[in-house]
Amino acid sequence: MTNEGKSSKRISLIFLSLMALFWILPLLWVLSTSLKPESQAIAWPIRWIPETITFQNYVDVLMRQDVPVLRWFWNSFFIATVHTGLMLLFNSMSAYAFARLKFRGREVLFWGLMATMMIPPVMNLVPLYGLISSFGWVNNYSAMIFPGLGGVFGIFLLRQFFIGIPHELEEAARIDGASAFFIYWRIILPLAKPALIVLALFTFMGNWNDYLWPLIVTTSADMRTLPVGLAIMQGQFNIQFAKLMAATILSAIPVIILFMFAQKFIIKGIALTGIKG
Repeated sequence: MTNEGKSSKRISLIFLSLMALFWILPLLWVLSTSLKPESQAIAWPIRWIPETITFQNYVDVLMRQDVPVLRWFWNSFFIATVHTGLMLLFNSMSAYAFARLKFRGREVLFWGLMATMMIPPVMNLVPLYGLISSFGWVNNYSAMIFPGLGGVFGIFLLRQFFIGIPHELEEAARIDGASAFFIYWRIILPLAKPALIVLALFTFMGNWNDYLWPLIVTTSADMRTLPVGLAIMQGQFNIQFAKLMAATILSAIPVIILFMFAQKFIIKGIALTGIKG
């Protein structure tokens, strides 16, 4: 490697290290604040290292009866998990049809779906709420699970991956008498594991962090999700920052665990999901 190449590599490494530090500082501040007594959490100037480390904030958040954090945690986990599973099923079936099956109007229908991505989601809130209300799903898990299952991004991502799978595998299965569903379920899906994991991660994180829609369709505290519950805690605790930061750390744990599990598939999935015709 030439000297210019080494210098360029060092500059890139320094830049990436600074960017990583910039993004991790808020998380470190949240973690530090969650381990402080409230008097230290609001003290000025800010002390990054707590003078007294305490886990009482976590105990208070988890044990208080008037703020059902564990219930909110369960709601978010259950809703995000079921929504992600159904999203993978429906999106993969649609993507398989667009990528591997031939039918009249396939391309027109696909690009028509792609065009809907230009519509801001907030424009659908009023008609979607009216539809949910007519089903009697207000303040119900169904209102937070079923809307959004026809996500176009997931169809696009999986379709691009399915296009890259060799057709010889499908043709060999058809010669052996396999049906289209058998090929989809037993051949295509196992080969698409990296793309499915990437889509699952994006879907779970999006649903887990969603705030506006659960706020609109829930009316009781027991049906709230964690993002909505954290907003309630700001008033419930009169913005006690230490306890709020403890709840924030607890809310981030499932996403961090999921990311650590899926990180080796993310680059592989994105790299293999190219823009193919």
